[in-house]
Amino acid sequence: MASITELLAQKAALEQQIVQAQRAERADAIAKVRALMAEHGLTLADLASKPAASAKKTGMKVAPKYRDAATGNTWSGRGLQPTWLKEALASGRKLSEFAL
Repeated sequence: MASITELLAQKAALEQQIVQAQRAERADAIAKVRALMAEHGLTLADLASKPAASAKKTGMKVAPKYRDAATGNTWSGRGLQPTWLKEALASGRKLSEFAL
């Protein structure tokens, strides 16, 4: 059976081999990416830009899904529940009562 010192030495050697293998795989991956970029004429700027289709749309209104008939308050169903709805639900009413 190996001693603690021998096992720790083996562990250190394995960790060094792991680091070397990771460096080699990373260098290989970088070379492949560079070759693909050259093949397709891509630049770093092409990689950094986001396609217009995936750009997040902000400021768009969402149609309300819930309305309080008594006050006219509405909620789209997104985000936190408004206070008026929380109070109504706490008083025993059901969310389905407010659905449009």
